[in-house]
Amino acid sequence: MTARPAHRARRLAATLTALLTAGVLTSLAACSADSGAAAEPSATASDDAPATLAEADELRLGYFANVTHAIPVIGVEDGTYQETLGDTKLTTEIFNAGPAAVEALFGGAIDAAYVGPNPAINAFSKSDGKAIRIVSGATSGGAQLVVVDAITSPADLKGKTLATPQLGNTQDVALRAWLADEDLTSSLTGAASDVNVVPQENSQTLDAFKAGQVDGAWLPEPWASRLVDAGAHVLVDEKDLWPDGDFVTTQLIVSTDFLDKYPGTVKKLIEAEYATNEWITANPDEAKTAVNTNIEKLTGKPLADGVLDRAWDNLRLTLDPIASSLQTSADHAVAVGTSKKTDLTGIYDLALLNQVLEANGQEPADDAGLGAGGK
Repeated sequence: MTARPAHRARRLAATLTALLTAGVLTSLAACSADSGAAAEPSATASDDAPATLAEADELRLGYFANVTHAIPVIGVEDGTYQETLGDTKLTTEIFNAGPAAVEALFGGAIDAAYVGPNPAINAFSKSDGKAIRIVSGATSGGAQLVVVDAITSPADLKGKTLATPQLGNTQDVALRAWLADEDLTSSLTGAASDVNVVPQENSQTLDAFKAGQVDGAWLPEPWASRLVDAGAHVLVDEKDLWPDGDFVTTQLIVSTDFLDKYPGTVKKLIEAEYATNEWITANPDEAKTAVNTNIEKLTGKPLADGVLDRAWDNLRLTLDPIASSLQTSADHAVAVGTSKKTDLTGIYDLALLNQVLEANGQEPADDAGLGAGGK
């Protein structure tokens, strides 16, 4: 990838600043380690002296090899994330869908992950609001229902089989909610229904579509475009179902325990995300090539040029979590039976994100009343 001198200069300046205060940080970290006490989440997240925020020895981050995860796909692979994290070691794990990433977080295998809204909601719900916090957005849009040519209306879906990435993931919920709106039933257990929904890995869905084993799928990019390249057409573009076409597809969640203990590391993670997105915005053609190169590294296969162009044009990268769409996603999950009804107040902690935005002259992100302060 072409070097990014402006961003590297800023990161170098940040590193030098960190080195100047290293003695103070080391003393504070030692005291924290001896006591075993975690930092107070609300106090540290809004602290006016960010140099005192505790940092972890290691950050374990999960994300997908998808265009909708372009920010980590590019930023991790080109070294921006590790460089910004400084002495904190970054280790990563690639997932197919959000529920698997959440299970890894619950099991202590990772500390943070990029996931869709519904896995984040389920994690918050299952833990009675204790396990995770959404700390930043990443992507809006980039999800579609693509089907065989013979299907031209919702009525044509009766008796057909459609795939989704995983039971309870964001696209799975979106499909089932849309089917219900069209008076079509789907089953979570495989029982008889109007439409057979088969959750499976995205790569399997592409092969199954080519083999005629599924009639379509509701998928994130680039998989929707991959099926279009294989002969599918768009029956539903999810952005058409949302006000102004804006809805959260990918966001950054962090273990609450990790956030409480190491807000300095989480802030640096968001800073890395911000720097990567700024570079992508300034260099869209180069970024598109970079994300394809990195997808090839992660999956063994690059996207065809037409697939890449189509997928890239279907999404918007943004650190805004688009919190206004989260409650609707939660309501859909309850309606289709993949989640229980939950008060989402407290699911967002955007204090560190807003510190980063403010430092870069940006307007603060809105938590739609679902932050710790309540509605």
